[in-house]
Amino acid sequence: MGWSLWLDVLIVAVTLILYSVAWPTLHITHNVPAAVQPIIAALAVAPFLLIRANPALGWAISALSALIVSIAFESQPYNTIPWQVVHIIVILPLLFAVSLRAAFPIVGVAWISTVILFVGNMGADQRAGWTVALTSYVVIGLLIRWLVLSRRQLAKQEEVSDLERAKRTILEEKARIARDLHDVVAHHMSLVVVQAQSAPYRVADVSPAARAEFESIGATAREALNEIRGMLGVLRSDGERRDLAPQPGTDQIQELLEGSRRAGVPVVWAISGEPENVSDATGLAVYRILQESLSNASRHAGGAPVEVVVEYGMSLVSVSVVNGKPLTTVSTRAGDTGGNGIGGMTDRALSVGGLLTAAPRGDGGFEVRAQLPVATYTVAGLAGRTA
Repeated sequence: MGWSLWLDVLIVAVTLILYSVAWPTLHITHNVPAAVQPIIAALAVAPFLLIRANPALGWAISALSALIVSIAFESQPYNTIPWQVVHIIVILPLLFAVSLRAAFPIVGVAWISTVILFVGNMGADQRAGWTVALTSYVVIGLLIRWLVLSRRQLAKQEEVSDLERAKRTILEEKARIARDLHDVVAHHMSLVVVQAQSAPYRVADVSPAARAEFESIGATAREALNEIRGMLGVLRSDGERRDLAPQPGTDQIQELLEGSRRAGVPVVWAISGEPENVSDATGLAVYRILQESLSNASRHAGGAPVEVVVEYGMSLVSVSVVNGKPLTTVSTRAGDTGGNGIGGMTDRALSVGGLLTAAPRGDGGFEVRAQLPVATYTVAGLAGRTA
């Protein structure tokens, strides 16, 4: 049982105790017919039940019932106050709860109305004391309220500071990753570009076919190096908008396929439809899915024919990459051995609201199929940021 439930049980118990006191003693303090006594006692005590749920409503009911009692029923000759003590015991906590939780205009109305109620019904010698007491009561409630609010604001500010520190830690980690990528990958890729470009001049008797192969290797390495530099720019950014090089999209798909063919992948393709309406995010996803699929085919199905089909429809872009059975013995595909290739393609598709399936074929080959929306609205920026 939670503390909130225990508090509700306590409120009900206190209300019942007060009622058990108010009803039997009502005839001692006021001249009230016996048949009406349970109702008058309930009006004095029942508003206490609202002290948590709605203290302003509880105070209003309690104050109104106090006004009715003071007007409708005479006090016994020896009773010096217009209400039962139980009634005062109820209205004071309700006024305090209002000062703690209600809107400030309501607090002002409750304070002034309660002061008027007590001053108008108490004896002349008690009015000043009750005015000071009720005012102090409300002021104490407001001070506690402001203290709690200031503590909450301080805690919120500390939470914001912790979040800023966490963001700073993430940015520092991104910068470290960027440095590592630059040191480990970009350096070696630069060497590949230099070696490929200088090989025809360093090696004697290079045939035209070999020269073309070196040029293809150099072009592919330069493209990879440019993409790595773009990733480094994102990792080194501090979250602010940066002017990055345009990301690849549908315009570069033909170049990607031709580059794969030059690299020795026996790929054929068929592209239909109009790509003009394809969003940048979807175009990037199509490019990356094709890039990863062709890379997987070259690594894990060496020599096997690869068929690529891209269809630009009215609302969907369909992508299919199918490779045949490997001609040489190769390791299991990266997606089946814990690699990130297929998982990354799936995330690409999901980031723009599409779907991707990748599975072996019955003839020993492998098939990747994706369907992506032509236009993206809510997640368009995600794919670009993960490029």
